[in-house]
Amino acid sequence: MLNFLNSLLGRHPDRVKANVEIYTWQTCPYCIRAKMLLWWKGVNFTEYKIDGDEIARANMAIRANDRRSVPQIFINNQHIGGCDDLYHLDRKGQLDDLLYLY
Repeated sequence: MLNFLNSLLGRHPDRVKANVEIYTWQTCPYCIRAKMLLWWKGVNFTEYKIDGDEIARANMAIRANDRRSVPQIFINNQHIGGCDDLYHLDRKGQLDDLLYLY
């Protein structure tokens, strides 16, 4: 049943082969929005909740080219950026190319 719904909705979780990591704060609306898009596409991702943890935030910034805002998203260890960057890739049709094995 779930496979039928996924195909009906254009989701292909069985084809997602990317390693996706996202740094978040629990109450951040942009973090929630980014996770919703990833969920909608059927992506299993690793979430690092860094609420108030300045050491974790500094480590994130090292990976994210000194960006300290959340979310910061990485696909296959490539820095994608934040929520707006993720949605921009999706609108341009480039996000699926990073996520799916065709």
